[in-house]
Amino acid sequence: MESNAYGEAGFEIKEEPFYLPQGDEIALFEAAYRNKLPVMLKGPTGSGKTRLVEYMAWKLGRPLYTVACHEDLSGNDLIGRYIIKGDEVEWIDGPLLMAIKNGGIVYLDEVVEARKDTVVVIHPLTDYRRYLLVEKLGKIFYAPDDFMLVISYNPGYQSVLKELKQSTRQRFVSISLGWPEEDLETQIVQQETGINVETAKKLVKAANKIRNLIHQGLEEGVSTRELVYAGRLLMSGVPVRDALFSTVIEPLTHDSDLKRSIEEILKNYFEI
Repeated sequence: MESNAYGEAGFEIKEEPFYLPQGDEIALFEAAYRNKLPVMLKGPTGSGKTRLVEYMAWKLGRPLYTVACHEDLSGNDLIGRYIIKGDEVEWIDGPLLMAIKNGGIVYLDEVVEARKDTVVVIHPLTDYRRYLLVEKLGKIFYAPDDFMLVISYNPGYQSVLKELKQSTRQRFVSISLGWPEEDLETQIVQQETGINVETAKKLVKAANKIRNLIHQGLEEGVSTRELVYAGRLLMSGVPVRDALFSTVIEPLTHDSDLKRSIEEILKNYFEI
């Protein structure tokens, strides 16, 4: 007995997500979709990879199946499995099979975090074959024209043990997203939070200074997402020092020296 755990409607993006392009990523994504090519989004945490996928799912009018990858993610989690329901054994589709059946976009977020044997499952979907073998059902499912596979990963933050294999990377059209240019990032922060433009500019300028600390031991710079969090806290009346410490300092590092360095940068723009 086969069934689908969720209907297609539950995965539709019904309202246009706010997204400002950094370059030609929208046109490139659309071209890949038209040509039935898989896409790999590369970039630091919080640089807009997930928002881009959500925007493109809305723009293309396709349901979106997002999977947050982790070290325990198995092939069955992606494909599906049998479960016992009452006196019957019932098959439940996983997000990958659901996307194939419904002609949707499946997004594997931070795919490098998944087990290596899990990543191999997607390989037949990344070339001319575009099929998924479901051994437990004894079936091969061929992806329709409106199916698309998208993965993301952060190449600058992965350890050697968690690097994405070259044999996998070469199967994708790669779109790189970095930190937005200052004016664009200011516009994003202001639009997403409602704070005044001057405060948004200060947040972005401070962030760009903090990002320079990556060369001095900081693992990752301040993400646009964290700037949005800071702006929302400020808009809700949280004291400046508390808002900035909880979004721009504490999430970035545990190192006391780096914390002090970030604080000194923030003091150039805010009274904290």
